[in-house]
Amino acid sequence: MFLRTFGWSFAITVLGLIAAGLLWGAQGFGIVLILSILEISLSFDNAVVNATVLKRMNPYWQKIFLTVGVLIAVFGMRLVFPLLVVGLTAKLNPATVIDLALHSNATHDGLTYGQYLEAANPAIAAFGGVFLLMIFLDFVFDDEKEHNWLGWIERPLEKVGKLDAFSSVVALVVLVLASNFFAGEHAETVLLAGVLGLITYLVVGGLSSIFESGLEEDAEREEAAERSGKSILQVGGKAAFFLFLYLEVLDASFSFDGVVGAFAISSDIFQITLGLGIGAMYIRSLTVFLVRKGTLDDYVYLEHGAHYAIGALSVILLVGIKYHIPEIVTGLIGVAFIGLALGSSILRNRREGAQDEPELVGTSTGE
Repeated sequence: MFLRTFGWSFAITVLGLIAAGLLWGAQGFGIVLILSILEISLSFDNAVVNATVLKRMNPYWQKIFLTVGVLIAVFGMRLVFPLLVVGLTAKLNPATVIDLALHSNATHDGLTYGQYLEAANPAIAAFGGVFLLMIFLDFVFDDEKEHNWLGWIERPLEKVGKLDAFSSVVALVVLVLASNFFAGEHAETVLLAGVLGLITYLVVGGLSSIFESGLEEDAEREEAAERSGKSILQVGGKAAFFLFLYLEVLDASFSFDGVVGAFAISSDIFQITLGLGIGAMYIRSLTVFLVRKGTLDDYVYLEHGAHYAIGALSVILLVGIKYHIPEIVTGLIGVAFIGLALGSSILRNRREGAQDEPELVGTSTGE
């Protein structure tokens, strides 16, 4: 199963690195490899969160996520979307933006494509920061979680979270504080982008929740349809479709800092797209692997660790409106939360196994 899930990732890596070596020599090979590792380290927690959503989708939509979703992630989010951001924030026409992107030494008003993208960072960070913050807040405020990892933090937050729309209120307060302390002359842009991030989360998440609420009824209908030889994937497909959109926006939010940070390594947009694209393939494959192996069910705190990493990333994005946070710090924080959550899960499983052992021994003795 491992090779079946990661096979395409391995193949794309080999082909991508060979292409990099042929096109740009040893230096290009090294740059693409470094960018791939950077993307994986920054987005490992993204895979865990993706898996919590993907496991609610049927096998067909899981394949869509791993095929069509990869194309969207690589070419849409890491190539086309930055072009749109630069064009909108800098008010440049598409031809100028494309020319700047294709020619690393080209400038417009004295600025290169990478510099324009960096100038768009306040809007990018505000949108992505608020979107990710909402994911974190809705998780820690949820009082229906089956398990608590850091109970001394999570139990009080669950009580507060019973207030309607409290997570949205907190996110707006954080956005106002970020625009006041970090945005400076970009305060208006930050506020607008942050509100758009909140709206996007509420709309996409809300639509997926509406359709998810009918999944049990849909399942009963599917069973009846299977008995009659018919298929009614359309209703279930609507729920999966909006979950798919949610995953794509989530991926975009995670890719922002990677795309901007990549220009510190290379100014060639094709090297950046290839390197980040290889990394994105591994994140997609890892997401599917976690779902198929049932890893989140075996290690129950992984989801918690991933959401705490998301919360940390949202703060880093918002603080990054003014202060540069090295990408290595972002990656290490995510890996640290995942590692701690995995370790806690293993210890929990051992404790539960130790508690069950006497009962098993007693039962066998009694017999």
